[in-house]
Amino acid sequence: MRSNLALQLGFAGVLLPSFAAMPACAQAPETPVDAPPATSVDIPTPAPNWPKPVKDNRVLTFVTFDQLEGRTNGPNTSFRWDGQGWIGTDFNKLWIKSEGIVSNGVTSDGDHEFLYDRPIPHVRYLDWQAGARVDIDSGPRRAWLALGVQGLAPYFFNFEPTFYVRDGGRVAGRLQGYYDLYLRQRLILQPQVEMNFYSQPDRARGIGTGLSDIDGGVRVGYQFSRKFAPYIGYVYSGVFGQTATFSRQSGEPTGAHQFVFGIWLWH
Repeated sequence: MRSNLALQLGFAGVLLPSFAAMPACAQAPETPVDAPPATSVDIPTPAPNWPKPVKDNRVLTFVTFDQLEGRTNGPNTSFRWDGQGWIGTDFNKLWIKSEGIVSNGVTSDGDHEFLYDRPIPHVRYLDWQAGARVDIDSGPRRAWLALGVQGLAPYFFNFEPTFYVRDGGRVAGRLQGYYDLYLRQRLILQPQVEMNFYSQPDRARGIGTGLSDIDGGVRVGYQFSRKFAPYIGYVYSGVFGQTATFSRQSGEPTGAHQFVFGIWLWH
C-alpha cells in the first residue's frame, strides 16, 4: 500500500513541471484578439509584366455584304444588295439587315430589319433575334414584328429562319441559308437559297398566299483577302402560286435565270 502511494507521488512529481513549462501560445486566449488591418505593404502587387485583365465585354461592330451584285440574262440587268451588320457585346447585339433589288430605276423586295440579338442558352452557335421589319421600296410600305433564329446549323451551314406578324393577323415566314465550301484555301463555292411564305395576299405588293418566291443559286468567289472576294455565279428567281398569278396579270415574268457578278465584303 505504501509502495503504490509512493509510486503515484513520483509520477505526479514528474508530470507537474512539464505542464508548468507549457508556453502560453499553446493555450486558448480568454478573449479574442482582433487582427491588425492590412496595409498597402501587406497587399501583394502584380509584377510589371503581368497580363492585363481580359476585356470580354467590349462593344464591337461587324458589317458584311453577302450579295452586292449585278444580275443579267442578256436584255435585262438588275442590281441586288443583301447586307447586315451588328453592334454590341458577346451577349447583347443590335442587328441591322437590308436587302432589295433595283431594276430599270424601280426598287423591289426592299426589306429592312432592326433586331435585338442574344445567344440561345445551352445551344451552340445559334442566337435568337426579335425586333421589327419594314418593307420600304417603290411599293406600299409595310411594317412587321419579327422573331427568328440565326447562326450555324450542324456541319456549319448558315441558317436563318424568321417569323413575321403584322396587323390584321397577317403572318409571314422566311427561310434562308448558305454554305461556304472551300475548294482551295481562297477559292469558295457557295450555294444559297431564300424562300418567302405569306398567310394572306397583299395585292398592292403583288404577294399571294402560300409559297410566294424563291431566290437561289451558286456562286464561286476568290478571297484576295478575308474581307474582299469577287465572285461570279448563276441564280434563279421565281414566283409561285397566287403571286405568280399576280405577276402574269401585270405582265411580269414568273421566273428568271440570270448570270451574276459581284463582291463579298465584310468589315
